Amino acid sequence: MDGTKLISSHYCILLILVLLQLFFSTSLAAVNSTSTPISPNVACNATMYPKFCKSMLPRNDTSNIRDYSRFSVHRSLSAANKFLSLINKYLRHRSTLSITAIRALEDCRLLAGLNIDFLLSTMTSLNATKPLLSYETDDLQTLLSAILTNQQTCSDGLEATASSWSLKDGLYTPLSNGTKLYSVSLSLFTRGWVRKKNKCKSCDEGRKLIFSEMEHVRHGPLPLRMSNSNREIFESASRRQLLQTNGDDVLVNDVVVVSQNGTGNFTTISDAVAAAPNNTGIDSGYFLIYITAGVYEEYVSIAKNKKYLMMIGDGINQTVITGNRSFVDGWTTFNSATFAVVGHGFVAVNITICNTAGAIKHQAVALRNGADLSSFYGCSFEGYQDTLYSHSLRQFYRECDIYGTVDFIFGNAAVVLQNCNIYVRLPLSYQFNAVTAQGRTDPNQNTGTSIHNCSILASPDLASSNGTTNTYLGRPWKEYSRTIYMQSFMDTLINPKGWTPWSGDFALNTSFYAEFNNSGAGSNLIDRITWPGYHEINATDAANFTVDNFILGDDWLPTTGVSYTGGLL
Repeated sequence: MDGTKLISSHYCILLILVLLQLFFSTSLAAVNSTSTPISPNVACNATMYPKFCKSMLPRNDTSNIRDYSRFSVHRSLSAANKFLSLINKYLRHRSTLSITAIRALEDCRLLAGLNIDFLLSTMTSLNATKPLLSYETDDLQTLLSAILTNQQTCSDGLEATASSWSLKDGLYTPLSNGTKLYSVSLSLFTRGWVRKKNKCKSCDEGRKLIFSEMEHVRHGPLPLRMSNSNREIFESASRRQLLQTNGDDVLVNDVVVVSQNGTGNFTTISDAVAAAPNNTGIDSGYFLIYITAGVYEEYVSIAKNKKYLMMIGDGINQTVITGNRSFVDGWTTFNSATFAVVGHGFVAVNITICNTAGAIKHQAVALRNGADLSSFYGCSFEGYQDTLYSHSLRQFYRECDIYGTVDFIFGNAAVVLQNCNIYVRLPLSYQFNAVTAQGRTDPNQNTGTSIHNCSILASPDLASSNGTTNTYLGRPWKEYSRTIYMQSFMDTLINPKGWTPWSGDFALNTSFYAEFNNSGAGSNLIDRITWPGYHEINATDAANFTVDNFILGDDWLPTTGVSYTGGLL
């Protein structure tokens, strides 16, 4: 063949390939465009429940993905209201129910009420005329993720209540349909508004440099800005001289003191919480509750209307809040907590929270946290099974101590634990230890547990035992469980396999477990499990689970005064 013709032929083929690629990429972009009309079938096929989705969306209609999302959220709000009415109907006949059934239903009532709030907020934002900013998109994905978590928690609580089978018969269908509807709403919203996280390594390196320069490690009081009268109250009670800085201080609106000897404003923490104003904003400043040293035997609950509360104690093992509720004694895991918080923007500093039920009582929560944009700094959480329940929304823990045995860091929040000490205790003789049990149920949830620059150590009782207890980094509680250990120290207590199944092969393919650049004898990867869901990740992927990227910490942590590192070390 003539050489010129051969070259021309190659050019023609290359041109055709380029044109085909351009055509298909343009067509794909058109299909994925948020303003392009698509059929309900096309919109639903990418959800977890295509058949249910198609039955729910308007038939013979062609809308764009965002319109379908708005419609689905509206349907979800209607379903949430109906479910709350159903729960209230059962509770009106509480005289016929066992105490455990009543407690499970009360959990469901609380969670359904939160879902209605979240859906109202989501619908208002989606119906607004202005486009969503990136942080607003993250807010709404967080709320829709939490709605699914709340629904699952209600279902789990009823399932674990042995005497409530008759209840479950009447609640199973609305629970199941609600879960499907909320999943569809989250999926359609994610396709319509959520952009993929930035995975630019050079960008992440740049952020790391910036945040390393911004880092202010505080070992003393937070830099609080308050009126002179409030400052006198706080310093008189705490005998501290507060650090005051320019431009980096925390606005405090009011200060009250809790002291058991009667020298403060209140003798119990719960009374101080009740006195806090309702539904305040961050611009008004924190309502600061200073808790003097002592052991407070009470169950503390920060309700959803108690926003931007800050609690400061006298230090770990000095200010101690303690309770002993447990699953064995008839409490649901959800309401076994010594300290429970759902109020937005909560901050706690220098406090110990305990559940003293002991290993023999199984599930017994010290802290249950379902508060968005909440942070705990220099705190300690002590229990055995299910110590720290990072239930939902976005959370941050810095320089905290966490003690436990089985699944003792669990839940389905988007949470980062940074510079924390994780102490594994001696379990019952027939038990093994699992540090985490993450509860992500849907691939579109922006949740997971990120453990960054922490130390995983044996507590004295485990260290002095005969050494036969197996300790694992985690196990998949739910189908899309997601946990990442980054730049952390793992001592010899960690089993070489690293991770252990929940039951059979459940979630081994769909979970996401990852490790990056950890140290210590327990970090050796040679004998790690080989599940499809397990990954040894690089710095680019690990950067997605840092404070700055995973919980958008730079947008809200500066107002708390809590120290943090935004990127990788």
